[in-house]
This record gives sequence, C-alpha cells and structure tokens, in this order.
Amino acid sequence: MPAPPLRVAVVGTGVIGAMTAWHLAARGAEVLAFDAYGPGHDRGASAGGSRIFRTAYKEGASYVPLLRRSYELRRRLETESDRSLLTLCGGLTLGPPDHPDLRAVRRSAAEHGLDIEVLDAAEAGRRFPQHRLDDDEIAVLDRQAGVLRPEPAVQAALARAQTLGAQLLPYHQVTGLDERPGGGWRIRTPRATYDADHVVLSPGPWTGSFERLAGLPLRGRRITAAWFAARDVAAHRPDRLPIAIRRHRDAGFSCFPVLDGAAVKIVPHHLTWPDTEDPENLPRGADAEFAQAASAAVARLLPGLVPHPVRIGVYAEAFSADDHALLGPLPGARDATLLAGFSGHGFKLAPVFGEIAASLVTVGKSAYDTAFLDPARFTA
Repeated sequence: MPAPPLRVAVVGTGVIGAMTAWHLAARGAEVLAFDAYGPGHDRGASAGGSRIFRTAYKEGASYVPLLRRSYELRRRLETESDRSLLTLCGGLTLGPPDHPDLRAVRRSAAEHGLDIEVLDAAEAGRRFPQHRLDDDEIAVLDRQAGVLRPEPAVQAALARAQTLGAQLLPYHQVTGLDERPGGGWRIRTPRATYDADHVVLSPGPWTGSFERLAGLPLRGRRITAAWFAARDVAAHRPDRLPIAIRRHRDAGFSCFPVLDGAAVKIVPHHLTWPDTEDPENLPRGADAEFAQAASAAVARLLPGLVPHPVRIGVYAEAFSADDHALLGPLPGARDATLLAGFSGHGFKLAPVFGEIAASLVTVGKSAYDTAFLDPARFTA
C-alpha cells in the first residue's frame, strides 16, 4: 500500500508562500495554505500593482542562475493559468559609472554573459527622454528585464495550487505553532486546529508574530510608493519606458511604467524606510514631508511627470541583517522550512524560491546552490 502524501502547512500566502504551495501541490503533497487575509491582499509585501524583474543584478552574480530559472517558471505559470504576469520592457540602471550599484550590475552581466548595453548620458537622453541625466551619468540597459504584476501572480499561483489539490485557508490567522512529540506540527487558528507533517513559514512582514523566529535578525520595514500622472501617457507605457533604478546624488528610486492608464509609480530609496513592528496598523498614506520630497525628486529627474503624487500606498516587508533572504531549514526545529527576510528584492525570485522550498520539503535538497541564504548563517 503506498504511503500517504506528505501533509504540508504553508503559513502565509504572499507571493513566496503562494509559489511554494503551487510547487508542493505539483509534487503531490497535501497542502494546507493559511493566510490571515485573502489571496492577493494589500496588507503585506506582495502588493502595489507592479514589481521589477531583472537579470543584471546588483545584489550579486550568484542570483543570476536563480533569476533565469524564475523567468522560466513565471512563463510556465502564465501558460498554466492563462494570465499575463510579466511584460518584458527592458530595465535601466542610471547613475554615475562608479556608483557601487552600476558597477555591480555590469559585473554580474559580464560574469554571466548577459545582454546589456551601456549608454552615455547623451544617448540615454535621446532614447529615453523620460529620464533627465546629468552629463557625468550613464545608463545600463538590461534587455531581459520587465514589469511584474504582483497581485495577479499571487492569485494565479494559488489558483494553480488549488487545482492541483491544495486546500486554501484564507482568513485563517495562525495563532500557534507547536511541534508534536512524534514529529510534525500542530497549527492553531481561531477557527480550528490542524496537524501537518511539515510546516513552511513564509510570514512576510509578520515575522514578529512567531515566537520561533524571535532569535533571527529580521525586522519589518515600511515602504511607501507614490504614483505621478504622466503628461504623455503613451510615452510612459511599457513599450517605451523600461523599468528603472535611479542612483543620483539628489535622489534614488525605482520607477515603473504606466500600467493603470494614467500614472508612473515611484518607490523612493533616498527617503527613510522606517522600522515597523505592526504591519496590521500601517498608515494608509504618507505625510506632507514625504510627498514634498518625492515630488522634488520627480521634478528634478522625471520631466514628463506632473510632480505631485496622485496616489500613495504604504506596504511592509521583512528585512534581514545582511539584506539577503533566509531560505532553508528553520534553526532549532524539525520538519520546518523558513522563507523570510526577502529585503525588498524577493518578488522577482519567488517562483524559483518556491521551487527550492518544495524540493527541500519533499526530498531534503535542491538543485540550486542557496547556501548563502541558509538561515543557519545567523546561528552558527
């Protein structure tokens, strides 16, 4: 008689948990997917209408194989779900040529033979007049880059997981996790108690809600985005405006093309991302000082936008001490896998991170070298 399928509880169904649930269900696991809110909600890190995908990666060349696999898996999910989740429109990194981020992007591209182009200020201004460059700046164009749609991606992954047999449990806030003496876990919610052979923790900014994570260097931070109306909407759509990361002495930000028919999204990097211990009570807007500072950056560097935000959104994300994710066995526990602390750059990697987690859960290893992400690096 065949053994029963492995019963896995996935706690948290933002993009990381959703992709993990999809891969686990595809491998035949019996999946219980818990979330305090509904699929694709706006309370955590997997919200905001757009995310960046890129392969020339300033965070390090070791990510490039993972990004390539993530691209393949996202296209697979598009096919399986019949939804458009990624639009390749190219990606720009703009700033002084000696800025660490521009040097890192060029280094990772050189190491992996990526298709990039380096433009001086005059050529960048001619081809991408939406950006104002100083004479001493350059632009690095990554052709294998584009814009992701976060909420549909979460919903598509969870829908596929459900089609493959996963049980989705939205509005089931996990209030307790207990290791069972004989192995496995007991998961408590206000509605019911569930048992599982293995637990996957993907809590996003709610890391502080779980006592088992208290010893790890994880902190929630508040990220604020602002949308600015485009004077010429057609010039700011994905077919003419790549995603961009700007590094300038006056400002730094991520920039996203128009997806809503009217406005360009900016996520300022030069303004404070304050710590937050309570993602349940985020402010739903920003103060006048933030809006004024963001407006000044737009007026200085993005001449095609009306320099006053028409919308502001506030989200939360968990950051690690070294700004790299914690992905691997949960230190000090059995039958538990942790995916946390993605530090603002996990969304683009979510499909492959979910695949890696599913491999670790079901066979105890992965085909990818993720030793640099092992949570044990903070407990050794």
